[in-house]
Amino acid sequence: MERKPATIKEIATRLNVSVSTVSRALHDHPSIGIRTKTLVQKLAEELNYEPNQAAISFKQGKTLTLGAILPNLREEYFSMAINGIEDIATKNNYTVLIGQSHDEVEREIKIVDSMRRHRVDGLIVSLSKNTKSYEHFEQLKKYNIPVVFFDRVPDIADAYCVTCNLENSSIELVDWLVSKGHKHIGFIKGPDSIIMSQERLNGYYKGLAKHKLKSEKSLVVGTDLSKAKTIDAMHKLIALKNRPTAVITFNDYVALDAIKYTRRQGIKVNKDIFFVSYANLPITNYMDEPPIVSVEQFPYQQAEKATNILFQLIQNKGLKDDIPRKIVLESKLVVNVDIK
Repeated sequence: MERKPATIKEIATRLNVSVSTVSRALHDHPSIGIRTKTLVQKLAEELNYEPNQAAISFKQGKTLTLGAILPNLREEYFSMAINGIEDIATKNNYTVLIGQSHDEVEREIKIVDSMRRHRVDGLIVSLSKNTKSYEHFEQLKKYNIPVVFFDRVPDIADAYCVTCNLENSSIELVDWLVSKGHKHIGFIKGPDSIIMSQERLNGYYKGLAKHKLKSEKSLVVGTDLSKAKTIDAMHKLIALKNRPTAVITFNDYVALDAIKYTRRQGIKVNKDIFFVSYANLPITNYMDEPPIVSVEQFPYQQAEKATNILFQLIQNKGLKDDIPRKIVLESKLVVNVDIK
């Protein structure tokens, strides 16, 4: 039969000293003599004593846990992000509770409530693609639970957010394609509920204007990020009488579905139609026909910075004025295929 963990009270009883003496001895308090301290620590080791974390948390008013809510860890992008969160949490002796919304708003709301009931000290969040109301996050203010968003962020003026400059990235993608001779460029945009979808699109339009290229409504199509909607979007571009010679896709996953469909139509990928994208996922390195250029959005660094901000909010709850609310990282174009 397994023995229950020893308590401070049990150690105190065996040594015939007070509970407070044992507590101070275990914390190496200078008021406790060397002999008593040695006896207490030796007996604690023999009895496999472990501190009662629940009691410590209650005393400190903290649970030493963070919540992380992400769309889907099957996506390599968010797997890299969770590494950044956990690395910073571990350095601060924190545990991370992870929840996946799977891009379902109701599921996201339930996870937020569950995290609140588990009394997490703070939340790191990348929103569901369908999240349009942020009330479930606003409610956390009542419980003094700070929230920091990254990548997919809300349209809230006072929210703490870490993102990448995707508008500039779109301009640079257009610059690069024009430098390779492309003037008829298609664009597959993401859901309107994702703020960064509009940033990408704004950059696309600015890039065209920069090179005095006409923006054609038919060249911009949308996807909800599902395979079926991406195929439908790509079908519309291919069906155009004057189809694009290059396509900018919302991310690498959208690019992979679009590329696969294009190939099945007998069109030569990155010869008849060239693809560029966002995210720069490592998986594209194993493809014969990857997006020729992809925008590195630094998911690890975004999540890392968001977690650092969260710890600042947790540790300085009354002194938030010096903590930046909006951090924007500069993204980087990565050329996967060198073309003439």
